[in-house]
Amino acid sequence: MPRFAANLSMMYNEHAFLDRFAAAARDGFEAVEFLFPYEFPAADIKQRLDDNGLAQALFNAPPGDWAAGERGTASLPGREDEFRRSIETALEYARVLGNDKLHVMAGLIKPEQSRAAHREVYLKNLAYAAQAAQADGITVVIEPINTRDIPGFFLNRQDDAQAICAEVGAPNLKVQFDLYHCQIVEGDLAVKLKRDIKGIGHIQIAGVPERHEPDLGEVNYPYLFSLIDALGYDGWVGCEYRPRAGTSEGLGWIRPYLKARS
Repeated sequence: MPRFAANLSMMYNEHAFLDRFAAAARDGFEAVEFLFPYEFPAADIKQRLDDNGLAQALFNAPPGDWAAGERGTASLPGREDEFRRSIETALEYARVLGNDKLHVMAGLIKPEQSRAAHREVYLKNLAYAAQAAQADGITVVIEPINTRDIPGFFLNRQDDAQAICAEVGAPNLKVQFDLYHCQIVEGDLAVKLKRDIKGIGHIQIAGVPERHEPDLGEVNYPYLFSLIDALGYDGWVGCEYRPRAGTSEGLGWIRPYLKARS
C-alpha cells in the first residue's frame, strides 16, 4: 500500500503555511513535503511536524532567485560557490526536520548555451552534494521536469537522469520520479517504473494534464499504485498537485488507501 505525503506547497493553500500541517494530519496524512522551508525557522516547522505526528518526506535545496524565475543552480556555470552554500543551508534544515531525501533542482538553460558545459557543472555539483549529504544519511534526488511547466529546464527525461546518477556514481544520488512530468514528456510510465525502480529515490503524482487530483485525467493511478507496491518501493509518494476545489473536498481518491493503512 503506497505511503502518501501531502505536498504543502500545492495542497491546503486555504490555510497559512504553518497551519497546513495540522490540516494534512486531520485528513489522515502521515507525512508531508513542500518546496522550500527557508522563510521559517527550522525549529518552528519541526514543532508543527511533532505536534501533528507527521514525518518530513522531502524538500528542495535553495533554488537561486525563485521570484526572478530561477529554478535551481546545480547546472549553472559560474554559480558553484552559491550552490555549495545552498547545500549547506538545506542540510542544516534537514538535520532538524529529520527528512532523508533532498531534492536539488538543475536550473534553466538557454538555447544558445552549451549543454555540455552545463552537464559538466551539474555532475560536479551533484557529486559535491551527495558527498556532503552522505554523513547525515541523506539521499539527494534529481527530478526531470517537463518544459511545458518550466520552459528551458535542463533535465527532462528519466533515462538522462538515471545516466547522470550512474556517471556520478554516488550511492545516495537517485532520481525523483514525478509521474506527472514523465507522462507529459515521455509516457510509458509502467515500463519506466519497472526499468528504473532501483534508481528511484522518491515518487510524486498528479493528474494529467491539468495537475489536479490523480483521479482526474488520463493516467490510471490505481494500476500504477499496485505496480509500485509490486516493485517493492517503500518510500513516500508525494501528492504534488493543485486541488481543483478545496483540498479536503478532493481527497475522495485517497481515503480508501488511508483507511487500509490505518
